[in-house]
Amino acid sequence: MSKFNSIAIGMVATALFAFVSRQQIESGQKHEEPQKGVKNIVLVHGAFADGSSWSKVIPLLEAKGFKVTAVQNPLTSLNDDVTAAKRIIALQDGPVLLVGHSWGGVVISEAGNDPKVAGLVYMAAFAPDTGESLNDVAKTATPAPGNEEVRADAAGFLSLTPKGIFEDFAQDLPMPERKLILATQGQWAAFTTGEKVSKAAWHDKPSWFIIGGNDRMINPGLQRTLAKKIGAKSLELNSSHVPMLSQPAKVAAFIANAASTVDTQGIASK
Repeated sequence: MSKFNSIAIGMVATALFAFVSRQQIESGQKHEEPQKGVKNIVLVHGAFADGSSWSKVIPLLEAKGFKVTAVQNPLTSLNDDVTAAKRIIALQDGPVLLVGHSWGGVVISEAGNDPKVAGLVYMAAFAPDTGESLNDVAKTATPAPGNEEVRADAAGFLSLTPKGIFEDFAQDLPMPERKLILATQGQWAAFTTGEKVSKAAWHDKPSWFIIGGNDRMINPGLQRTLAKKIGAKSLELNSSHVPMLSQPAKVAAFIANAASTVDTQGIASK
């Protein structure tokens, strides 16, 4: 073999080695990069409500390409509501962003431990710690005025008076919408307010928080304190207790941003 051919073969071998090495490095770097974003969003309603409370947000999120499902909570116990949420989570075909409103914040704090849940969004919600109940969280702040309009029936289920719905729960909605909420409100088992979360998922999952600045059901100051405590990225809206109905575009945009940026590395996909 001539000296020229030996040099040429050596140059080709060196170039090939460099190319393969570069590909291996790039492949390794790509593999190590965290995966971002989820397409599945599960919405958990609160007390005195049902899945229709998400009716304005769902089409906005679907228009952005997300698969959205609203849980129908029985509102009969924390375990029953967590079980209902986990049934919906199990049906999703990948990682999930779990969103909870009001009492739904207690539910997602427990249900969020599901391995398919990548992140949590609290909306005008309670966010109890491990071993805490809604009552434990609520007593750390001055009660909001709407609590005076809660009534219990003979079976121990709670509902809101018309005054409570119209003036405290959804005071920034048109009256026809307030009347619809009154007609569809869910009765809520009173003892659930004392049921404790066994493990607060927000310790291990990234969290977001929408604060209702004019909320008359959950003290806005308490919401700010909770958002800070759980390390949530927060947005405060000049809204009642139901920002998903009074300001759906802003709520949908906030949820979409959380879903698009949440880190899904290590989250179960099935």
